[in-house]
Amino acid sequence: MTNAQASGTSGTSDISDASGKRAATERPAARFDVAIVGAGPVGTALALLLAQRAPHLRVALVDARGAQASYDDPRTLALSHGSREILARAGAWPRDPNERTALPSTPIRHIHVSQAQRFGSTEIDYLDHGVPALGYVVRYGALMRALDTATAQLPTRFEHASQTSALSVLDSDVPGLHHFRPYRAIALRQDAQQVTLTLEGVGDDHAHTLHATLAVNAEGGLFEGQTTRPRTRDYGQTALVGFVTCERPRLGWAWERFTSDGPVALLPQENGYALVWCCSNAEASRRRALDDTRFLTELHEAFGDRMGRFTSITGRAGFPLGLNALGQVVDGRVAAIGNAAQTLHPVAGQGLNLGLRDAFDLADSLVRHARAGTAHQGVAGPAALSAFARRRRADRGLTIRITDLLPRLFGIDATPVALARGMALASLDLVPPLKTAFARQMMFGQRG
Repeated sequence: MTNAQASGTSGTSDISDASGKRAATERPAARFDVAIVGAGPVGTALALLLAQRAPHLRVALVDARGAQASYDDPRTLALSHGSREILARAGAWPRDPNERTALPSTPIRHIHVSQAQRFGSTEIDYLDHGVPALGYVVRYGALMRALDTATAQLPTRFEHASQTSALSVLDSDVPGLHHFRPYRAIALRQDAQQVTLTLEGVGDDHAHTLHATLAVNAEGGLFEGQTTRPRTRDYGQTALVGFVTCERPRLGWAWERFTSDGPVALLPQENGYALVWCCSNAEASRRRALDDTRFLTELHEAFGDRMGRFTSITGRAGFPLGLNALGQVVDGRVAAIGNAAQTLHPVAGQGLNLGLRDAFDLADSLVRHARAGTAHQGVAGPAALSAFARRRRADRGLTIRITDLLPRLFGIDATPVALARGMALASLDLVPPLKTAFARQMMFGQRG
């Protein structure tokens, strides 16, 4: 499956210093236990998990976009079964699919992986793994609407809009989730006691200050707009995305086909497929200029005839691809999760799923440390973040290695390498425990 994705000593954030932009007005600063910068799926899921499991905490969620901008986002996401379980715990995915508020989604029940014009393929079936589906295809906007609906149902939630409210009158002593939208974090700094964030509101002439015991950067963005991190690789590829229909769609099937130019993924979505076609930047540029008929013909040549001809495409776009990851996800009182910690190649669709596992493990570490009695007044400190970093090391490291290796390994067209790849794919069918381990890694990651 494929997804089309601080100021401190080790650089756990892309938030820049606000020096020279605007001085914060001298007002009493609002104080929180945890401040989360970035209210996409990962940041909002973390806020929900904390609000439900530790309602005594004062949590600030800083959101640079208005709600409607998130709902209108056209991107398509592939969520693993494990991610669905995390979202269900956060209250954003009802366990009963017949509930009125159920998140619109298309289940993935079978995955076919192959390499073009070469020997070797494997199929992964949900019935072999005891789950209702291996994964789900959802629209970004629908997921954000479900997350926002869950936050609106929290018993203690406070909305702070930059156009209508002043932070100078904010009572941050009240426990619960404080949602700042739309506000942009323009600086973050920390000392031994706290983290200080400077916020800028839309249409606001003043900067505002928040203090927090801990801060989380969940605002990663896309590869092309990020600051370079310690571990980076430009793959020289672009992901061409769109929505396609075909003559013979196969219900519940997802396809990952490796070509010498890059992987082609088709994810079942509604009455067609979400396409993610990774290819060199030059090829992507050429293909984007093609008319629909020629584009679909080339897609058929790359994918094969398993579902007949492709009959239409809409919503074509392209995104440069790269690896951009931090060496350490924690710096003192600041942690980074999701795309703020690692941006991955979309092969195998692990980016958002890894980020949601980050959010779950961080919430769990904070709650466990608070309950263990080592926290001050029930609020976890830097030790909880260190425990989180240790807990995430295995899953994060393995997922980064897999998603970095696969597109480079399958891009080698030499016959001996292709033969070895084919044997590796075939071995998944010949050695069931190996296939089970691979499938569980894709669904749940490594538990540390």
